[in-house]
Order: sequence, then C-alpha cells, then structure tokens
Amino acid sequence: MNPEDVIVFNAPSMASPGTAGGGPQVTGYLVNEQGFIEYPVLGQVKAAGLTKEQLTTYLRDELNNRKLMKDPVVSVRFLNYRVTVLGEVSRPGVFAINNERMSIMEALGIAGDITIYGKKDNVLLIREVDGQRTIKRLNLNSDDILSSPYYYLQSNDVVYVEPTKARVANASGNRQTISIILSSISLFVIILDRLILN
Repeated sequence: MNPEDVIVFNAPSMASPGTAGGGPQVTGYLVNEQGFIEYPVLGQVKAAGLTKEQLTTYLRDELNNRKLMKDPVVSVRFLNYRVTVLGEVSRPGVFAINNERMSIMEALGIAGDITIYGKKDNVLLIREVDGQRTIKRLNLNSDDILSSPYYYLQSNDVVYVEPTKARVANASGNRQTISIILSSISLFVIILDRLILN
C-alpha cells in the first residue's frame, strides 16, 4: 500500500538499450554467467533453467514467506529479446524488441520491408534451440505461414531474405562492367606511357 516500502524491490540493476522503432529504454536484472540475478534483500536468485512462471512464483513466495511484502505482484519478462533481419530488406540489422511476441511480418516491417529484389516465397529462418541450429525456408505468399510454428519469432532468430536471380545477375553484371572499365583504363595508361617514353 505504501510505495516507499517497496521501492528497493523496484530499483533495477541494469538498463537495456532502446528498442526497435524507438521504444523506451527498459530496466531490469541481468542474469550472470552462472545463471543468477542479484535481487534486493533476497540476494542471489537462480533464474537459469526456470520458466518465467516458475521464477515469478519463486519470487512471490520468497517475498511472502520472509514477510517482506504482503501479496506482492511480480512480473517476469525477457528484456534482451532481439531478432536479426538480413538480406534484401530496406534496413537490415539486429533489432531489440520491447515485447516478447513478434511475428516474422512485424520483424520485416521494422527492417523496412522486403525490397523488390527479395524472394518472398523463400525466406530463410535460422533458429538455435538447445545448441542445435535449425534452418527453415518460409513462403510468405502462402496462407500456411499464419499457422506455421515459425510465424512467431523467438529471441536470437535470424531472418534472411534471399535476392532474386535478377538482383544477383545485376550485381554480377555491374562487377564485370567495372572490371572491364578498369582493365581498359589500365591498358590505355600503359599505351600512353609507352608513347610518351618513345
């Protein structure tokens, strides 16, 4: 009932960077390499291996049992949820997300959408679960994408939009044109040099 009594529990130990889309900076507790957070009064609390619900229950029970608070409200969520969007999008990059549920469509929207050179029917999703990397190809033109288990992204997912053949051919053609121009300039300089020396 008295906000001053619980201010110590609401004081965060770290801040996360601003989120994609210019969201506000959010604060929380950092899980260290051993899997613990340093929580006020309770000290070291093991977070690794627990679901959000389990950690919420543990913190609520500890605060109740130690009579530090009566009926505390505890909310646990991930602050370092991020996705990487690469390839044929307007603004590729790593995006910190301020909410724990984001669809592949929303992630592409944050990255400025797929360019006209991107393959919407062959988007690559790379996901790591328990140390195992899985690669899934998704067709964003299909209605099946909405019921796919890959529609909603997980933290650290990588979305790669492949370029179309036209884009690849265009890039190769540009490289060939540049190399021909440079070769021609080199040849011209050599001939000019020989003429001046003679």
